[in-house]
Amino acid sequence: MTSRSIHRRYSQIGLDRLVRLDWLKKTAAFILAGNEPLVVKSLLQDELSSSFRSPDTTVRGSLDKTITILLKIWGNVPKDLIPLRDKGLDLISQLPNGKLVAVHWGMTMAVYPFWGSVATQVGRLLKLQGIASASQVQRRLKEQYGERETVSRRVRYVLRSFVDWMVLKETSVKGTYSQGSISPLDDLTLAAWMVEVSLRSESKGSGSIKDLLDSPKFFPYRLPHMSIGQLASISPRLDVIRHGLDDDIVMLHE
Repeated sequence: MTSRSIHRRYSQIGLDRLVRLDWLKKTAAFILAGNEPLVVKSLLQDELSSSFRSPDTTVRGSLDKTITILLKIWGNVPKDLIPLRDKGLDLISQLPNGKLVAVHWGMTMAVYPFWGSVATQVGRLLKLQGIASASQVQRRLKEQYGERETVSRRVRYVLRSFVDWMVLKETSVKGTYSQGSISPLDDLTLAAWMVEVSLRSESKGSGSIKDLLDSPKFFPYRLPHMSIGQLASISPRLDVIRHGLDDDIVMLHE
């Protein structure tokens, strides 16, 4: 994959459908069972058809577009994300159920950085005022992606997905959300993988270890603090640099 296509991933929105957690779990399970993406597509068509008004796949309707997104996250991932995807599938096969949602969250964010952009703004708003409104998130995202009506619609899809994943809760005020479930992630291997996710979801590809672990894009999770030594020993795809007494920098190993 060229650097130009990688850069395009950061500027594109991509997500134009609701991404239900249950659908993503099914996709990963089919991949883990050894099925090729074309087989997974057929299996998903059978599994999800009842969830859509029109299951016709002869035209690219909602079902087909949804399956394309699901497969891009766990099947047909961009070339540079294959090692991250493979490690994510390995984590799913080993971790207890309570930790698996974080892996799906991370892989969705890596493939679709827009998911992480929405999560970042939601996380900041929740920390600042305890609630996040769709209009506030849309306004902030338009500053990043441009004044397009597309941005507003796509933000709504992602927020609805967050509610489906139970990391956000709808309040009595329409379009306003409060914090949903918060999961502590005490597994250091998973935490190191999430650090790599964070780096691959942003174009700069580096950051301080503290900022990465405490990033608002991980608002549904509590990542353990870890040393650069621990991080370096766990993930060969990350490089760590001592930068002052309290500012250890992590970057992607290329």
